[in-house]
Amino acid sequence: MNDDDKWIIANVIDPEESRVAILEGGRLVELFAERMWERQRAGEIYKARIDNILPGMNAAFVNLGEGRNAFLYLDDAKNAEIKPNGEIIVQVTKVARKGKGPRVTARISLPGRYVVLLPGASDIGVSRRIDESGEKERLKGIARELVPDGFGVIVRTVASGVDEEVIKEEIGELLELWKDISDLALKMPSPSLLYRDAGLLGKVLRDELDERVSQVVIDDPYDHKLVLDYISRHSRRVQPVVELYVRNIPIFEYFDIEKDISAALERKLWLSSGGFLYIDQVEAMTVIDVNTGKYVGTDNLRHTILDTNMEAAKEIARQLRLRSIGGIIIVDFIDMDYQEDKQKLLDYLEELFKGDRYKSKVYGVSKLGLVEITRKRSRPDLKTYMTRPCPFCANMGWVLKEDAVAMDIKRFLRKVILSSKVEALILEAHSAIAEYIGNNFLSQWAQEFEKALFVLQSKELAWDKYRLIFQGPMDQALYKIKLLEEDGDIVVYRAGRS
Repeated sequence: MNDDDKWIIANVIDPEESRVAILEGGRLVELFAERMWERQRAGEIYKARIDNILPGMNAAFVNLGEGRNAFLYLDDAKNAEIKPNGEIIVQVTKVARKGKGPRVTARISLPGRYVVLLPGASDIGVSRRIDESGEKERLKGIARELVPDGFGVIVRTVASGVDEEVIKEEIGELLELWKDISDLALKMPSPSLLYRDAGLLGKVLRDELDERVSQVVIDDPYDHKLVLDYISRHSRRVQPVVELYVRNIPIFEYFDIEKDISAALERKLWLSSGGFLYIDQVEAMTVIDVNTGKYVGTDNLRHTILDTNMEAAKEIARQLRLRSIGGIIIVDFIDMDYQEDKQKLLDYLEELFKGDRYKSKVYGVSKLGLVEITRKRSRPDLKTYMTRPCPFCANMGWVLKEDAVAMDIKRFLRKVILSSKVEALILEAHSAIAEYIGNNFLSQWAQEFEKALFVLQSKELAWDKYRLIFQGPMDQALYKIKLLEEDGDIVVYRAGRS
């Protein structure tokens, strides 16, 4: 795989969680994940009830249902009537994170592959990434002709070179979708969910499928067929290879994605030269410190520092995408004495962020020698998605969330089951994790795998550690469980043929 080659790897076989990875040049650069039990997702449209208006903040809190309140800036609802207990149609723009509720807007947008339809607007826009002025004018003319009064539209980058009939068909589909949403809003009480965007894989394909994508690999047969159909309708010129993954090893493990995810949760990150980064995330900002570490260079100190900073810049751009870090980022690069070296670093950072679909801005070097960057928040960062405050150290550290450990265990069980013929498995895990799996997943897993599953509470294993202590015939498993229960005070969660 060359540096420009782009692969999409989809781990969607588990109903509890879908994950889609983007590889560029063989390296993980972006991870999208979605759990089936998450409350809100970006793009959802609600008929909400206005619970509280805060004039001093120019905002309102609106109820989305089940006691969930969202934050609405009044500037995002200029054409709507805002009054206590009133009703309003809103769309989630930012999902809940770190104790904050979701943010919504009354400016609705319906994204398609080639255009984004804007009900209630009048603007006709074309992606800034389309450089050719003649093509921009062509697309703007098509959109202006096809979109009725009362609607705006943004033409997306991938529409460049697309025939008018294709764009016309998609605009027609989006107009029909808005009619369905509007009709439903008239019938439903407030608060109610009116519309949920395409599933995770569909959204990633819509946003990430471009001419650079040469391979799409999916581990679920049903989604494999959907992707083949989607690409046959929307992919132009050279179509990527679409492969159904059928190996026993979990797909993310096979492509070495799991280890990159684990590394992206760590504070310290080694660079290939021997230098390293410290990445510290707090509520208000992210601070990154660059160090030469083991790297001693080959020429002189100036070149050693510049080389380390340039390598660090490339890795920082990748980590911001991979960890989905947004907001204010402060980078403490190694001090450089020469202005031309500082400018070279800043120019390189600007170039690196051009490939980031979420708007980033480099503000130069401050008087303290720090590089200031801002990046648009796109979704909850990876650490928020996968971890929680540590229950053992007064919340000073972090541990993986229970569901993250549970899904790791499920993928391990699938690998064992696919690799051997067994009737029953006995697994040992930390007491809290075993209880969580026993209460939430075990019956479903036993039914899915068609095996008897036993999970024991362990007083010795660390939070995210587990071990398989038996795999084999059912009668032997039951006998082992009987001995364990007779031997001491042990809690066993069981499901399947027992």
